[in-house]
Amino acid sequence: MADIDYRAVAIEAGLPRVGARPSLWRYLVDLWHRRRFATTLARYRLEATLSEQRLGIAWVVISPLLQAAVYGTVFGIIMTSDSRPDNFVPFLVTGFFLFTFFSQSFSQGAKALTGNVSLVRSLHFPRMLLPVSAVLKELYTLAPMLVVLVAILIGFGELPTLNWLLMVPILALMTMFNLGVALIAARLTVHLRDIGQLIPIITRILFYASGIFYSIDLVLAPPAHPAWMLQVAQFNPVHAFIELGRGALQTTQELEPLLWVVASGSALVTLVFGVVFFWRAEERYGRA
Repeated sequence: MADIDYRAVAIEAGLPRVGARPSLWRYLVDLWHRRRFATTLARYRLEATLSEQRLGIAWVVISPLLQAAVYGTVFGIIMTSDSRPDNFVPFLVTGFFLFTFFSQSFSQGAKALTGNVSLVRSLHFPRMLLPVSAVLKELYTLAPMLVVLVAILIGFGELPTLNWLLMVPILALMTMFNLGVALIAARLTVHLRDIGQLIPIITRILFYASGIFYSIDLVLAPPAHPAWMLQVAQFNPVHAFIELGRGALQTTQELEPLLWVVASGSALVTLVFGVVFFWRAEERYGRA
């Protein structure tokens, strides 16, 4: 009796291969239908994290505030410098809170798959939901920070204006960018676990290069430095998002058109590339 080619029979019957990667469109549709899984997982993980700490949600704000206070003391009081702009405290806290949103999305997104191997291997769902959930968790975490930021801004004389509403599209663009970065990092970390060791180094470099506690425009202004150095620094997407946030919330900062171009372009390109890059390896997640 001849051997039966079960694979050919299955294909003829229209049966899909187990774990086969669907088309990108079908994948995104499935992702949308299961979006509640990502939001629920993000909320539960945030609640679990807060339940482990005595101060609860207060620690979400206290931690970056303490770090901002340290850098503010060192660079704002001890080391006096002409690199500090007007109304330095709101400038510093705004930068710190927005950078925390990026850095946590980056690091948690990188661990979204490697930190949930049992879930990936036991259940069938679009794996992209895990990095999406990680970024949503950090977006939820940012909410109480923004409430405190508003109080700090008002306390230092920055009264609400219509420009404050620009934070909605700014945060939408930054979330898109963070998600794209998280998707790229999540796939790379699966293939090369050593990438996880580089993420803190990359984050630290971006921290110092993004003008968190100093003004890049003041530090790199000609003629002290060549004009091209300032131009290159302005194309740093993280710096662009932070400067847009400062420009929207502080009257002492400007909303330059170039910042919108850099932020919008980097958000769109990074997200599209991240989605395709992550989707192409969908079949490989959970095998290693």
